[in-house]
Amino acid sequence: MDTKENRAEVPAIKDADSERPIPTAWRNVIKSIVNSFVRHDYHLAASIPLVAPVQSETAEQIENYIKDYGVELIELPEETWNSSVCIWMGNRWDALIDLWSRSEGRSDLTLSLHVSETKNGFEFNIYMVYVP
Repeated sequence: MDTKENRAEVPAIKDADSERPIPTAWRNVIKSIVNSFVRHDYHLAASIPLVAPVQSETAEQIENYIKDYGVELIELPEETWNSSVCIWMGNRWDALIDLWSRSEGRSDLTLSLHVSETKNGFEFNIYMVYVP
């Protein structure tokens, strides 16, 4: 459903005291990361601008965790922005993105990202996928 609330711009706010919604400017990059995982491309072979290369150890952890969890990931629906959050850590944001599966809808799996502000915009570092 496309509501006025979904179209509102969500800025990146440096608030270390509380979790905030995922900024609008980050959402397409995050969708691209998750779409790579949906295609089982955990190393991001098809590189995504502003996303740091994924270390082999991190890619293996993500692949194994998703396989062990036992679901098929799907692309992020707009609904994910209602529950995914970020918080300012003093020099970067930590972001937690709820992942979705074909069988469960919103799953217990979470993508953890570190997001930094650079002169070119935002840089995304994939930290891990896990069940919090």
